[in-house]
Parts: sequence; C-alpha cells; structure tokens
Amino acid sequence: MLVYKKTPLDLLIVFIWIVITLVFVKTPVLAGTFIRTALAIPVVLFIPGYMLIAALFPRNDDMGIVERVALSFCISIAVVPLLGLLLNFTTGVELNPILISLCLYTIILVFIAAYRRMRLPEDVQHSIPFWRVYEAVGTEIKTPRSKNDMILSLSLIFVIAFAVGMVLFVISTPKTGERFTEFYILGPSGKAENYSARLKYNSPETSMVGVINHEYSSVNYTVQVALNGKVLTFTRFMLTNNETWEKNMTFIPDKEGDGMRLEFWLFKEDNFTVPYRELQLWVNITK
Repeated sequence: MLVYKKTPLDLLIVFIWIVITLVFVKTPVLAGTFIRTALAIPVVLFIPGYMLIAALFPRNDDMGIVERVALSFCISIAVVPLLGLLLNFTTGVELNPILISLCLYTIILVFIAAYRRMRLPEDVQHSIPFWRVYEAVGTEIKTPRSKNDMILSLSLIFVIAFAVGMVLFVISTPKTGERFTEFYILGPSGKAENYSARLKYNSPETSMVGVINHEYSSVNYTVQVALNGKVLTFTRFMLTNNETWEKNMTFIPDKEGDGMRLEFWLFKEDNFTVPYRELQLWVNITK
C-alpha cells in the first residue's frame, strides 16, 4: 500500500532548480544572463544522470553516494548527446531546445523517483544527509586506494572537467547561423492573405507591417510606404537580435487610378540606395 510521506529533499531541490532554469530559458530578459548559464551547467552535466539513478535505485543501500555522483556525471554525459541527436531530426540542435527537453525529462524522472522511493519504508529510502556530505567526501579522499582505482578516479575527473569545459565553451560561444531579416505585411485578418485591393483617394489607410531581426546584432531599420515610387510615409526603429516589430502604418493615397503599385521598402542602417527588402501590392484607388 502506498504511504504518502514528505517529499525527499534532494528531489525537491532538483525540481525547484529545473523550474527556475525553465523560467530563465523561456524569459527573454533573463535568457541572456550569466545566471542562466550557471543554472544550465548542472542540468546538462549532472541532474539527468542523477535523476535516472534515483528512479532506478530508490533504496539507500543500492549504492553509495560517491558511486551515485560518479554515475550521475557519466550517464548525463551519455544522455545529452543522444537527446541532441534526437532533436537534430526535429527542432535542430540548439541550446534552448536541449535545455527545455532535459528539464522535461528530469521533471518526469522526479515524479517517478519520488513515487518509487515513497513506496519504501522510510528507513531504507535513499536520502542525502546534506550536513554529512563534507564528512563523506573527506572519508572517501582519505581512504587508501589501489593504483587501478587511482587511475580510474583520475580518468573520471578528467572526463568531467573536459565535459564542463566543453559545455561552457558551447554556452558562451553561440552558433551563428544565416544572417537575415524577415519583412512582411498582413491583411485585415492578421494573416498573409486577403489584402485590401481597393483604396480611397486622399483617405487614411493602414497596413500591418512586420520586421524580425535575425542579424545576430542590433540593427536600425527604416520602413517606407510608397505609391508608384513616391514615398507616402516612413518610420524608423531599432531591433536587437530576434526581436520583432509589428505595427500598423498609416498612409494617405495621393493619386487615383487602377493597377497602381503600393510598395513597402525596408532599409538597414542609413543605406537608402537600394531597399534591403521590398514588398508590393497592386491596388485600385478611387474617390
């Protein structure tokens, strides 16, 4: 019979850590801070393996603390590349999807580990006496070891240090892909369809214009609306990388006629020689 008990402290800490990491990953203002990097390193290198061990071995006597820690690093180092390979066929190998997937994977294992552990009598449940961790680590260090054990321990330390260094390098050096800017106009329904083809002469009209910066740097943009080559209105703004600008632009047609060319020009910085991007609609303008 399942007896409900207090949530194990180590699982609670992991759950809170994962939730905070998700907040930093999904919040644009926080995503670029060093705190996200500090939170992500354990999520990549330690927590996935630790939670898998916790789910598979809920008893305290299944293995020692040192063995759990060592296996947690090793399993995490194995899980992350496999997850990256899987994501490569779906969303692509990028840091944020990997972190989000690791967080979801960990949350599932937290509930599995808590369920399995809390089914056991309290005296045999695996638990971490945090106040005795320092003492346990000190005892392990002072324990005499054979030459083979020393070589194995040093190799493990080297692998962990190398993995930490690689993760820090990947996180601190984001991959730069193709640099481009999205430029679009939307119809009255907010979609790229059903554009107004009939406008009124000398009467204010509006068009929804959107710009998304994928240039990996901040860029100053200028959007101009022109009718048969004559500029009717313009606006200037600055976007940081991956920032979106989407607003209604109001203009007043100053000509009458059928089959007139309503143009939308996008310029970068102060280069107004040739539009960086351009869109156009064919419209009829009547009184």
